[in-house]
Amino acid sequence: MGVPYPDLLSLKSTGDDCSYTDREVMLYALGIGMGEDPLDEDELAFVNEGWLTERSPTLKVVPTFAATFGYFSRPPAIPIDRVKVVDAARDILFHKPLPIAAKLTAESAYTGAWDKGDKGAIIEREQIVRDESGEKVCTIRGMTFARGDGHFGGPKDGAPEPHAIPDRAADLSVDIPTRDGQALLFRLAGDRNPLHSDPEFGRKAGFDKPILHGMCTYGITCRAVLSTFADWDPTAFRRHAAQFRSPVYPGETITVDMWRDGGTISFEARVKARGVTVVKHGLTELG
Repeated sequence: MGVPYPDLLSLKSTGDDCSYTDREVMLYALGIGMGEDPLDEDELAFVNEGWLTERSPTLKVVPTFAATFGYFSRPPAIPIDRVKVVDAARDILFHKPLPIAAKLTAESAYTGAWDKGDKGAIIEREQIVRDESGEKVCTIRGMTFARGDGHFGGPKDGAPEPHAIPDRAADLSVDIPTRDGQALLFRLAGDRNPLHSDPEFGRKAGFDKPILHGMCTYGITCRAVLSTFADWDPTAFRRHAAQFRSPVYPGETITVDMWRDGGTISFEARVKARGVTVVKHGLTELG
């Protein structure tokens, strides 16, 4: 068991199928809590294909739906302790808007690993997603925190520097509630890790109960920017990045604090009921 450094840097995967239909697009939007009010036309545009209406376009795609591609495109597995693995960060660069449905392929590789000793290991990977013509659709960088795999002999420093949040009060904050069963729905987007559905597995991992997917919280931060500064336009997103610092439990309300500087939106997220910051160093670039 352990991080096979530096050999993991040569592990790659190519030609992985990341194709999807409008079904997966709508399921993801439902998974991050959209559509709770069936009369909210802004959110309805992301969960209803509108075949019987004249609304155009017929369906909008939440930008962070791209995060689900990582479930189907990964470099070869390495022998780390899966019980103690959680998402640490995600950074998506959008080269073009996501279509309603698409045939996509991806190549993926490990791009770094950092040894945090008793705290564990941080492992970075990258996926480059392309359409049928070979053009890039998005580039996804993800970090995994392997809490049981520190002391593997890799570098301690040199991880990417996080985005700095402005030193002023937030320009805008929004509260987004989650449902008790939300993780059970979100897992259908591709992440079937029992950490989010099995109470016994959650306890073994050190949590009181199953936790919400980090990727669900990530999608909720996108939803916050989308509904405010992006004016419900998913094609405005050029980048969405965040680091995960603490788990969210299904049923909690997430407060997303945002700062706007031109087309740059900085954000953090917290659960006020527990006084815990769950997302830090958030960055959205709008264009």
